[in-house]
Formats: sequence, structure tokens, C-alpha cells
Amino acid sequence: MGLPEIVDFARNFAVMVRIQGPDPKGLKMRKHAFHQYNSGKTTLSASGLLLPDTLYDADLANRILEGKSQGLGLVVTVASVIEPFLSSKHRESISQSRPELIPGAQIDVMAEGKSDLRNGADGGLDKGTSHWLRAQVIRLVDVPLSSLALQSLVEASSGSMNHGWEVGWSLASPENGSQSFMDVVQTQTEHGNASIAESQRRAREESSNPSIMGKSTTRVAILGVFLHLKDLPNFEISASSRRGDFLLAVGSPFGVLSPVHFFNSLSVGSIANCYPPRSSDISLLMADIRCLPGMEGSPVFCENSNFIGILIRPLRQKSSGAEIQLVIPWEAIALACSDLLLKEPQNAEKGIHINKENLNAVGNAYSSSSDGPFPLKHEHHISYCSSPLPVEKAMASICLITIDELVWASGVLLNDQGLILTNAHLLEPWRFGKTTVNGGEDGTKLQDPFIPPEEFPRYSEVDGHEKTQRLPPKTLNIMNSSVADESKGYKLSLSYKGPMNIRVRLDHADPWIWCDAKVVHVCKGPLDVALLQLEHVPDQLFPTKVDFECSSLGSKAYVIGHGLFGPRCGFSPSICSGAVSKVVKAKAPSYCQSVQGGYSHIPAMLETTAAVHPGGSGGAVVNSEGHMIGLVTSKARHGGGTVIPHLNFSIPCAVLAPIFDFAKDMRDISLLQNLDRPNEHLSSVWALMPPLSPKPSPPLPSLPESILQDYEKQVKGSRFAKFIAEREKLFRGTPQLGKAKSISSVIIPSKL
Repeated sequence: MGLPEIVDFARNFAVMVRIQGPDPKGLKMRKHAFHQYNSGKTTLSASGLLLPDTLYDADLANRILEGKSQGLGLVVTVASVIEPFLSSKHRESISQSRPELIPGAQIDVMAEGKSDLRNGADGGLDKGTSHWLRAQVIRLVDVPLSSLALQSLVEASSGSMNHGWEVGWSLASPENGSQSFMDVVQTQTEHGNASIAESQRRAREESSNPSIMGKSTTRVAILGVFLHLKDLPNFEISASSRRGDFLLAVGSPFGVLSPVHFFNSLSVGSIANCYPPRSSDISLLMADIRCLPGMEGSPVFCENSNFIGILIRPLRQKSSGAEIQLVIPWEAIALACSDLLLKEPQNAEKGIHINKENLNAVGNAYSSSSDGPFPLKHEHHISYCSSPLPVEKAMASICLITIDELVWASGVLLNDQGLILTNAHLLEPWRFGKTTVNGGEDGTKLQDPFIPPEEFPRYSEVDGHEKTQRLPPKTLNIMNSSVADESKGYKLSLSYKGPMNIRVRLDHADPWIWCDAKVVHVCKGPLDVALLQLEHVPDQLFPTKVDFECSSLGSKAYVIGHGLFGPRCGFSPSICSGAVSKVVKAKAPSYCQSVQGGYSHIPAMLETTAAVHPGGSGGAVVNSEGHMIGLVTSKARHGGGTVIPHLNFSIPCAVLAPIFDFAKDMRDISLLQNLDRPNEHLSSVWALMPPLSPKPSPPLPSLPESILQDYEKQVKGSRFAKFIAEREKLFRGTPQLGKAKSISSVIIPSKL
């Protein structure tokens, strides 16, 4: 099924939820990125899912609404859009009883109009147009599986120096609102005698309590809407979710502001990660998808038009502003409301409900005939046991690196002898504008040392699972600051004098394996690369496959690494998808003759639109075939420190050819020394300077002599450096808000 067909199918089930009610003091829009406020009334909106009648108990729904209509449909949306208008009794505690709204509040749902709407059946509305339908709240539902997963993520990140996480869109921060909390701190709310200060206290408690945060973020609302679902098709529930799988979300960003422009807009992406990792029972999905406020509640479908789950508000890192879109799988929602919702569609004709649990097979198992170490998921007999995607297979070569138990980053396994490629700035940050090994934007720091739990084997430990077929690891002899492997016939000096306790987590095995590592080489030239060597090398490693060809613009690119989520979170590598947006070339060094193919210039820098987050340094950029095309090195930030995840820079594999040649037998150390030589062409590329000209540019007679002289002085890139210096000076001299000084009218652009 092509994308247009998937879109047409998904739009049948996407709706917009609007709630409006009295708000004389304008307090109900706080924490919401957008709203409408007029004459003491606030209007909020979100997206929602219109359920086929095969996924719920229609008789129970009618009984809850006291049998008001036989043409009842159910809509699932996020509870956060409803909760501001709940009565004080129902706002304090969530119960199985039907929630009540404050007097004057009203909920409406906008549907596509492809179902046989009650008004349309009477000829009052045109078929195929969008319509507003009155809705009522049936139930608010906590989703324990997803809330516990989110709580675990937040708690696991509590030791990070990145100041933790919060939930919500970046546009919805209380400080961004038109009416500050402090401006109305003495104002009384319309319910009870609680002051705004008390509301602030509850908000702070929610943001600092991972349990409360998890529950409130994953809570959903079930609405009843009166319509006939005669023409609404049925959908299947996705049997499995894998990293890298296609996603389609249909929602209404900013929909309440202008439904004509925003109703049921599309967003496509892929699954970045799953929680818990390495499990067939997924309770939370991380989506690599671009979404906007108002899309919470959107239904999410896969490439086969099977339904996956509901999009909720994102998880946002406080320091960088990076947002992680979250999806609650349908199974977790249905399990939390099992008396009303069904995990699998029931057969409408025969009234038979397919119980998925009765059809489960073994679960996760390793297949001796598969070409990778990935679990095959046997969800039920009608699901397919597909082989791993090429990109998913590439994840076996990505590892997690910790330095001094405080900093984590990513690395790429180059051979079956335990040689790992990563970034030099993790080991020598002072060369890249960082003062300590624990600082900076790409080496993500933990506040407290991370000690791997006992269930993870270290070095040669073997897990206790009886079904595991992993062979005992081979051991490298450590002697006289060198690594020697007699079976491979090489000996490599490890004479690096830096700090550090370096540990590497290999994710290809189940459970993961932790190994100590030593520094083999840190590049002293213009390229930000370093090599590590595992002290104990397990068998059955899966080194990366490399593609030295120049990537074509617009071709698919996937970034695989451990961005944002460190070792405490227990995540496998995440996948973020995008495209190659720019290939910057430079004069080919002499040592790249083996891959340059007779060309005088080779790729020196890759720019991609795939998201790169803190901790992703040293990860791999791979193509659709799962072959590595670049090493993730750096990303961009605004002058205020906010990360620009979709503007990032990677070192192409072609310019790293000496490293891959060395990795073949690890004998000729002179190959690595080639990278230490100065190279003004590569240096200018990675300094973000204009390309070097072999001879001065021709004079420009129409310009004044003074301008010509300035141009000659700045031809080698100092113009860019001067621009940065001027911007830095301007930023430092900008008056702070709130002080009695005039604010400059100069528009300050983003600084990278």
C-alpha cells in the first residue's frame, strides 16, 4: 500500500477535539501552547482517534451514557485537554465514575464526514465535508504500563547534569504565557479557596515527581459522540513495533485557531526506540517524527495501515530543549480499560473476539538460520516473522561508551577483534573548546557515577539463561601496555597517557556485555576521531559494513546512536531518519587514493536532516542498505544553547579510509599516522570556513579600495570568525529582561 492510500485510510479515524468553557481569569490555558480566549471564555483543542465499533463494547458505552443513543461512537484523546474544565471533585482524583465538567463547559468533535453522520442522513450536511459533533466525557483512564515506563525514564535520567526532563511542548512553558503566574499570585481561583500560589506548588510537585508526571502525561480520555459508523472501515492492530519502522500520524496542530488550515494534517517519521527494550510487550514508543502542539491524541499508523497507538505530549530535555515524541501503544490503553476497550478487533458478523494471548507463540527466540542476532517476534499466528531490516541489523555494530563512569557517548565496532571508532573530543575535549572531559555539548555527563547492574555480564561473564547459545569470549592478553592476540597475529601499542576508565557496552548479545577498553589512537589532525580497543573480545561480533561512495543529495540517511538516553535508562541504540542534505567536498589527501577513484576531491563533511542529540557523538550514519556512510561528530546550537537536532555534521567514511584499512589486520600503524598530518583543506571545512583558493581572487574595480583591502584580508575565512565574534559581543552586551534599561532593537540571528 502506497503512502497516498495509507493517508486516505488513516484520515477516516482522525478527529479534532475542542473544549470550551468559562474562564473569567484566563487560567485554564496555562501549560497549553495555544488557545483562544475571548470574553471570559477559553477554548482548547487536541487531536483524537475515532474508534471502529469492533474495538469497544458498545452496550457498556451506552449504559454509561444511560442509553441516550444507539448511534454512539467512541473517541480516544489525551486527558490533558479535558482536565482544565473538570469539576473540582473530579480534578482531584481519577475514578471509574463518569467525570463531570464545570457548568458551561462543552466538548465538540470535528470528524472527516466519511461516516454516516446523523445530521448527514437527514440531508442537512454534505457527504465528505467536516462536521462538528457534540461529545460527552465517558471516562478518564490512567495507563499504568505506559506511566511506569515514562516514570522509569525520568528517574533513570535524574542523575544527569542536563537538569532532567519535563513534559510538554516547548511553546507551552509557563514563562511564555501572556499572563505570568507571579502576576496573578494573589488572585483566587474559581474553585475553592486555593490561591494561584497553591496551584504553582502542585505544578512544581508534578514536574518534580516522576510518578505523578508519568500518570498525568499518559492519561487518556474516552469521549462519546453521537453518529452512525456505517461507512467507517475497520483496521488491524500492528503486531510488532521495530526501530526504524515507518510511522504516520494524522492530527490537527493549532487546530482550534483555524480548522480549515490545520484539521487532520499529516506527519511522517519512524520508530526511534521502544520501551522496555528487547521486549515484545512494548509500553512506550519513542517516535522520530516532527509534530506540533495540538497533535497530542493523534492516531499513529504503520506502513501496512495497521494501527499502532496514540501520540501524547513530548518528553523535553530541560537544558537542550530537545523533544522526544511519545506514542502509547494501543494494547497498553486497552489493557488499562479492559471492560470497555478491546485489544483486538472483534468479528462484527459472528461476534467473535480474537484473544491474542491465546495465540501467542514462544515470544523472543534466536533463529539459527537468521543472519543477525535479533529476536524474532511471534506475537500470534497471523503475524509475520520478518527478518531484521538492513538498518536494524546495522545497530549490532553500535556500542555505548562510558568514560570515568560519568560521561557517555556512542561508538562503532570496526572488526571482530574489538576495534571501536568514536570521537576524539570525548577523550581530549580541551582541543574542541571544552574545559573538562565531563563538559561540553556532545559528551553527556552523569551527575553520579554509573555502575552497571549485576545482571549485565562484564568481560567474559556468561548470562544464566538456558536458551542462550553465545560462545565463551576469547581473551586478549594484556602485557606491557600493549594488546596482543596470538590467534590474529597482531600487536598494538596502547601507550595513551590520558585519564581514564573507559568501558564499552556491546548491545548485540542478550543480555548486553560490558567490557573495559583502552585508547589505541587519538587523531591529532583536523578530523575528530579516535580508536578504542576492547581488552576482552567476545565472539560473534557484528562489525559495521562501510560504503565509501559519495552519498547523493536527498538519499535516505539514518543516525544510530545513544543520544539523550544514557546507560541508566537501559535503552538500545535509537534510530533517527532523515536525508543527506549537503555533501561538502575537499581536495583529496594522498592517503585516500584507494577510495577516491581518480577524483581530485572527496567528501569531507556530510550534513543530514536526521536528528542528532547529546550522547550521539561517535554514532553511525547509515544508508538504506545499512552500510555506514559517516561518523556522527557534531551538531548545531542556537546562541542560547538550544540544540538544533536536524542540523548536524558527520565525517564521511571516504576520508576515514586509513582507519578502515588499519582495521582489516591492525598491523600497519602508519596508516593512522596519515590522519595526524596537517591538512589545510580539511581544517577549513571543519572550521566552517570558505574553501581555500589556490590564488587570489580577481580584483573588483567597481568597489572602493578600502573594501578591496578588507576583502583580501578576510578571504581565508576570517569573515566568518569576525561575524561570530561580533555576534558573541552583541549577545554579552544585551541587557537582561526586567532591568530598567532600554532594549536594543537589533535583531540577533541564531548563532551556530
